[in-house]
Amino acid sequence: MSQYKYKLPDVGEGVVEAEIVEWHVKEGDHVEEDQHILDVMTDKATVEIPCAVSGTVKKIVGEPGDVIPVGTEILFIDVDGEVPEDVEETAAPEPKEDKAGAESKDKDETVDARSFETPASPAPQDEGETGKTESAKKAPHAEERATASVSKREGRAAAASGGKPLASPAVRKRALEHDLDLADVPGTGPAGRVTHDDLDDFIAAGGRLVSKAGAAGGGPSRAPRTGVEEIKIIGLRRKIAENMALAKRTIPHIAYVEEIDLTALEDLRAHLNATKADDQPKLTLIPFLVTALARALPDFPQANAHFDSDAGVLTQYEGVHCGIATATPNGLMVPVIRHAEALDVWQIADELKRLADAARAGKAAKDELSGSTITITSLGAIGGLVTTPVINHPETAIIGVNKMQTLPRYDDAGRVVPRKLMNLSSSFDHRIVDGDVAARLIQSVKALLENPATLFM
Repeated sequence: MSQYKYKLPDVGEGVVEAEIVEWHVKEGDHVEEDQHILDVMTDKATVEIPCAVSGTVKKIVGEPGDVIPVGTEILFIDVDGEVPEDVEETAAPEPKEDKAGAESKDKDETVDARSFETPASPAPQDEGETGKTESAKKAPHAEERATASVSKREGRAAAASGGKPLASPAVRKRALEHDLDLADVPGTGPAGRVTHDDLDDFIAAGGRLVSKAGAAGGGPSRAPRTGVEEIKIIGLRRKIAENMALAKRTIPHIAYVEEIDLTALEDLRAHLNATKADDQPKLTLIPFLVTALARALPDFPQANAHFDSDAGVLTQYEGVHCGIATATPNGLMVPVIRHAEALDVWQIADELKRLADAARAGKAAKDELSGSTITITSLGAIGGLVTTPVINHPETAIIGVNKMQTLPRYDDAGRVVPRKLMNLSSSFDHRIVDGDVAARLIQSVKALLENPATLFM
């Protein structure tokens, strides 16, 4: 029997490290060649890792949340007989120098983003032997982190159950004004904290005497909720956190909001949906907004661009590759409608549905989740009058769709008439896009949407 040391394989061009998301085997399991044993994440794409040989898992290195370099030994497998030569020759390569050089800027940005997190899973400091050493140290550290986590929870529970009741200074002041003992007030906040609502309910129920009667069974009372849950942020959620922190840390945002009259566009949309063919998708507002952006952006190329602040280079794109922020069970993803300028509203709607379905099912390809030049985010179906969306780094602009409402407005004759209105939010990188450019772009989009015939001219 010999032992095969399985190394994290190269999971994509230019990728030098990956985050462990989930192990599908444990020590002692028998595995077969090509069996799905591990999920790792890189650049918002989850990659399934197959086993290279058949045998028994002797040791696993790394746990969910650990970021490890390509080429690190992560699995030790006892193999009957000798390891086949072709497996040894095709074992995952060590990280290559050219890849490390090509990714040096991206790695620096990742390290910066993680400076906002707890040091539970530090990123490797460099490639080669140092990366391996740091990864090997993470396994014993996992037990220390687990012990610290339990101690932290026990400390919180002790603080909640002993000493004076938890409450804000404002709640304490109100209790003092009403001559109430906070120890008698059932707290429903985190760790049993007494809130203003708890105090209001207690006073409305008659104060201390009623509370004691309730405790004795003479009336209703509410049990405090004292549960505390600690969740390790890994996988896609950590990638989102890193990207948001990077965007807010490096990009000075300027927000611009304009009211759009969608009455005519909604009439057109209703007509098109009522007369569409069976094989055509239902039209929402988004395909029209994508079309309007594709028409307007050539006059404002700095808003359809990527800005590399380290190199001091702005890359402007003629093609409009529109990212659509999409909520999925695993978190926010941004599938990309490529060359929107070459598509009509029906084609955009088709592509929008296909990409959204793939993202929510976890089947979107890596190239379908990258390469956007401007992004649209929509919370209008949920509600909200105004949003201040965060730019999708390294882009320079993002457009936010809000709730549409029917509201009274004056027409040209001075009569009050109902109009279908929506606030269109937007954020821009103020290093690149001046305020007047941002305003003129949104006004151009407004004119196209309020006069929908111009979208097709």
